[in-house]
Amino acid sequence: VSYNAAISACQRAGKWQQALALLSATQAPDVVSYSAAISACEKAAQWERALELVSDMRLRRLQPNVVSFSAAVSACGQGGRREWALSVLAEMHREGLQPN
Repeated sequence: VSYNAAISACQRAGKWQQALALLSATQAPDVVSYSAAISACEKAAQWERALELVSDMRLRRLQPNVVSFSAAVSACGQGGRREWALSVLAEMHREGLQPN
């Protein structure tokens, strides 16, 4: 819980690199950890990093949720990558999730 709170604080402060460092230091990151880190990337238009984190989640057998996907879509939009945003939206729909 402490790491999740710290990652979220970094996200709110716009410190995406620190959020990623904390995520890496977390022994057992969960969906909340990843979602907060993806949101930090979103705020900095770090769309490639956001998509890498979604991929990492799957490698760890964690299921991205609406928050994870929505932040990744927004990161792609912030980075001017409309085609990637649409791809993530399509993935959300395949997973049975509705964007918020």
